[in-house]
Amino acid sequence: MHADNSPELPAKDPDSAFFSPLFLGSAGENEAVLERLLTSFLRDHVHWRRNFHPEDPPSIHVAEQLRPAFAEAVGATEQALRVLSARLKRSLPLFSPRYVGHMTSDLLLPGLLAELITTLYNPNNVSAEAAPVTLDLEIEVGQQLASMLGFATDEASVPAAYGHLTSGGTLANVEGLWLHRALRFFAPSVARAFAGTELAVELGLPDDAADVDAWQWINRDADSTFALQDRLEHVLAERGDAARWRERLRTERVEHLGIGAWLSRQDLPAPVVIAPRTAHYSWPKAMQLLGLGDAQLWYADLDSQMRVDPMSVSALLDRAFAQRIPVLSVVAVLGTTEFGTIDPLHEMIRLRAHCAARGQSFLIHVDAAWGGYLSTLLRRSDGGWVPRAELRQRFRHFPSEPVYRAFRALPEADTVTVDPHKLGYLPFGTGAFVARDRRMTRLVGQRPPYLFDEANPALRRDRLGELGDYIIEGSKPGAAAAAAWINHRVLPLDSRGFGRLCANTLDASEALYDGIAACAERLAPRCRLLLPVEPDTNLVCLVVNPGDNRSPALMNRLMRSLFGRFANDAKSPVQLREFIGSHTSLLRRNLTPAAAQLVAERCGIDASLFVAEASARNDSGGTADHLFLLRHTLMNPWLTRDLEGGRFIDRYLDYLEASILATLEGFVT
Repeated sequence: MHADNSPELPAKDPDSAFFSPLFLGSAGENEAVLERLLTSFLRDHVHWRRNFHPEDPPSIHVAEQLRPAFAEAVGATEQALRVLSARLKRSLPLFSPRYVGHMTSDLLLPGLLAELITTLYNPNNVSAEAAPVTLDLEIEVGQQLASMLGFATDEASVPAAYGHLTSGGTLANVEGLWLHRALRFFAPSVARAFAGTELAVELGLPDDAADVDAWQWINRDADSTFALQDRLEHVLAERGDAARWRERLRTERVEHLGIGAWLSRQDLPAPVVIAPRTAHYSWPKAMQLLGLGDAQLWYADLDSQMRVDPMSVSALLDRAFAQRIPVLSVVAVLGTTEFGTIDPLHEMIRLRAHCAARGQSFLIHVDAAWGGYLSTLLRRSDGGWVPRAELRQRFRHFPSEPVYRAFRALPEADTVTVDPHKLGYLPFGTGAFVARDRRMTRLVGQRPPYLFDEANPALRRDRLGELGDYIIEGSKPGAAAAAAWINHRVLPLDSRGFGRLCANTLDASEALYDGIAACAERLAPRCRLLLPVEPDTNLVCLVVNPGDNRSPALMNRLMRSLFGRFANDAKSPVQLREFIGSHTSLLRRNLTPAAAQLVAERCGIDASLFVAEASARNDSGGTADHLFLLRHTLMNPWLTRDLEGGRFIDRYLDYLEASILATLEGFVT
């Protein structure tokens, strides 16, 4: 137990002892723990099988197990597994502190064990009938994630949040846009279906269908749309011919008509989605899948910190308003894939209020696939917020004022994507979708909403249990839900639980940040080593510019040569690599002119040579449309641990400096 006056964030633990029982270990140090627990629960599962109608005769006879054919089949299985195991040895050593590449690391042992054990039971979380245990766990995990983000989850509150697991962040983003379309298109459908009918007055609709202004109806906010749906269900509940009216509405909805016919009937142009240029590639996919078209995905420019520029978003909103083009959604990214940067979500919330005052509405989706779990750093164990001042006592740099304000604005978003298979340290295939208002499920459910009593909290929860009815996926693994549930049980989603693990990643990024600064001083006569983007979180990108070079193309050529010392070579043993990293590109076309100028000045290159469209992408010319960067994802829990050979983060810095010098030695300008 913690004393009431103890700080929310424990002091730094340089030995990382807190994490020792939670991972298998970079050298499998906890092998005995894994083997003991896995064997114990495997036996427990077998006993469960034997105790289910023990009077039943065995399916596999002992005599069969003694036959040569049986042994041959087992031998074939073992041989195939040996081949697989041998091939897997060429995998990336994601568990090692020598791996600082992509968004992955060693897995939390509790979740790994839970997934392996639950897979033996093979529950299908599509429905309670197929997963009477793990479906409840998934609903609980969704509530946990919603609380982590700051949403209200009390069953009796309105709105009350909900969440569920997905196969990954891509599907969660698609689902968010699917729900946004359903919500934004609902009110115009109601207006077209019932205006000028005997229900018009009760629903607050025009007496004449010709008086319906689709622009006004599509710009109703979420709360008024939900109120309209509630009023419609109340009106229909009093009528004996409700089925006829529901069918009338169904035939006016986009889910029935398709996007083209619906827009034609409403006499509306295709709606747009505004997203930052750092948005994940799943967003154009989502636009294509929903029939909106990726031409309607309007990209907002970035500032010099690789965050979305609110002025660019505002200009796009003004353009849409002037042309009477509906804005379906505005996307903010909480932890970009390339840089880990945090978009100013609080500014998007401000823009939403500003636009609402002039009759322009949109929903906000936060792609927090990477940064979602970082919110545990700000979450007190009693559910409140950790003050920024307390966080700044714990860290040297995190969080900046705009980053802190962005996290605090999360409860004002409409929908959020989170990836437990990233900073939740779970096996891949575990994403999550969270929404502020569970009434969204009524808009896409395949079962009519009138079958559920929204005024009854117990029945509202039953509605959430019908997962397969209102999500995109059908069959889905209950083992993933069990894994997430166990991780959250062992490490609660607050600053004293999961927050300690996230804090450790920030310690590593701050150590790398400071180490790069020291290294840059030593290398100053030979080159310029710098961070073109100040890190918001635990991703750090760097660039090296040789001598007094002013050409971005030449700098890119050096960086590609340097990356060769960190890239995995599938043709050679992975053990030959000292450290394994990743790379990314900073694209000129994503930046405002002012931001591009600032980035060029930081890197010491000629801004006039850093262009939106270069004549060639082979770095042979003087101009370049991108900057090639070395990218570090600092997830491994052992990077800052003091070992006999020193800290791995310091060993990495030594290797980085030696690699830069060696690359410069052989570099021909």
